[in-house]
Amino acid sequence: MLMRILSIIFPVFAIAAIGYAYGRYKRPDMTFANQLNMDLFVPALVFSALASKSFDLASHQNLAIGALVVVLGSGLLALPVAKWLKVDYKTFVPSMMFNNSGNMGIPLMVLAFGQEALAGAIILFIVEMALHFSLGTYILDHRTRFSHLLRMPMIIATLLGLIVSFANWEVPSMLSISIKMLGDIAIPLMLFSLGVRLNVVSLKDWRIGLWGAALCPISGLAIVWLIAPFLHLPPLQQSLLLIFGALPPAVLNYMVAEKYQQEPEKVASIVMLGNLGGLIAMPIALVLALQPV
Repeated sequence: MLMRILSIIFPVFAIAAIGYAYGRYKRPDMTFANQLNMDLFVPALVFSALASKSFDLASHQNLAIGALVVVLGSGLLALPVAKWLKVDYKTFVPSMMFNNSGNMGIPLMVLAFGQEALAGAIILFIVEMALHFSLGTYILDHRTRFSHLLRMPMIIATLLGLIVSFANWEVPSMLSISIKMLGDIAIPLMLFSLGVRLNVVSLKDWRIGLWGAALCPISGLAIVWLIAPFLHLPPLQQSLLLIFGALPPAVLNYMVAEKYQQEPEKVASIVMLGNLGGLIAMPIALVLALQPV
């Protein structure tokens, strides 16, 4: 079991560590690469997974509901903690709600359970990202318009993938292979970019960061444990939801906080320590997820 967990964890953190080391000495501007990933490679990955013959939306609807409850429930649990810590809820709560389902979640799930886990991992990622770009931005700015979601390449790719799946169409092999090759770039680039991005966050507000690093996986796992009996998920999806619940705060929280000038230094500490805490939380989550049901 130990070697299996190490074989899952090591590639994820190794690529992120390489990104961190490269970013430390070269200081690359990853803006274009990140934009390209979100506009092209990730949508290609999403479309490829959803348009495949093996994908069945009906069998994943309870998983999507579970992800929704985990995200919203984590926010509700974080509210009194933010008040107790005397931290603005706009600073603390979003980082507890929106986790690293893309950069860390998808690679971990695929490495742990193989390609059959990709569709479920994508569903979790879509739910988290859609909530982040709608509810997450609304928390920081009540003037946010939700119509911008429909213009996001990832949402467009999701809708197209679902249409192909529902209509039972078969994408021509030369096209599907090209799209899959583009999608294959997304995961390693996510991990590398995560490592590079961690160079610009600080530990200035480390006390708040430690609280966030502990609360994020604990609240997520607690919610999964509470709702799992009511969702009646198959074993694989239950394991995916468990890993989803334990994921650390998304680096995107820092980028959004910086955009809206919502105490980005504090959010940076939460993100940095949360992802370092993932070295402890994720092996524990994998031990639980890999247990035979």
